[in-house]
This record gives sequence, structure tokens and C-alpha cells, in this order.
Amino acid sequence: MAGTAPRADTLPAEWWERLGARLIEALVLGVFYYILFIALWGVFRTVGMLELLDGRLPGLGAALLAGAGYTAYDWWAHSRGGRTFGKAIMRIRLIPEVPTSGAALKRALVYPGPLMLIGIPVVNLLAGMLLFAVGLLILMDKPLERGPHDRLAGTRVVKDLR
Repeated sequence: MAGTAPRADTLPAEWWERLGARLIEALVLGVFYYILFIALWGVFRTVGMLELLDGRLPGLGAALLAGAGYTAYDWWAHSRGGRTFGKAIMRIRLIPEVPTSGAALKRALVYPGPLMLIGIPVVNLLAGMLLFAVGLLILMDKPLERGPHDRLAGTRVVKDLR
């Protein structure tokens, strides 16, 4: 809610802290993607399937696997400790407004879930627009700075002052 004030014991994470955390994780995800791409390229070349989908099959497979892996990691890390390694480096964490068992899963499926679709032509444009809109909505939601994924899951990203 845009008009709701933050709780007194927490400070919302700044947009640049959230962006920094995602960029740190994106660097690792990019390395993981390229390792998968090279491995899949070699496998598809060996079995004679490299030319399927005009040679896009290794990229599509790597995007699906890397996106699914990142989504699963995001869910696992947030459900266990409230933060990913990027959030730990940026000293921010995820807190539930109302504790529920599926909050981290709902959050991960809305964002970064669409990353799985980045390798599919045309659909990748829609996924990219969704991810851009999530970032834009975080900037517009004052003072809590929550995106649609936070609202759906009932979570907030706050400064970790411990």
C-alpha cells in the first residue's frame, strides 16, 4: 500500500541496494548460463540436434535451466534465511508482513520466475517488459518500495541492521 508507513523497527531497502543485489546475482547467473550453453551446445552437436530451431536450441535450453535454477535458488534462500547471497552482500533481507509458508515461492514465481522465458523468441519481450515493470513499480511505491512480487507474497525488503 502506497500510503502505509513502514514499521518502526525496520527501514525499507533503497532501490539501489535491491538493484545491486540483483546485479551481483545476475553476474553469477550469467556465468551459470554460459556454462550450460556451452555444455548443451556440445551435447546437441554430438547427437546431431544442433540445427533444430535454427541453432537456438542450446540457448533456449540454457535459458530455461538457468532461469529455473535461479528461481528455485531465490525461493530456497528466501524461505530459509530471508536473503540471497546478493542481499547478504548488500546487507538487506526479506521479511514477511504476515508469515505464510508459500510466501517465498509466490514471490519467486513472479520475480525472477519470468527469467525462464528469456530464451523463447517473442515471449522474451513480454518477460522483459514484466521484469522492467517490476523494477519500475518498486520505485513508485513509496515509502515501502514494494514490487508486485512483494505484494503478492506479503513481504518487504528491508535493511539488515544486525
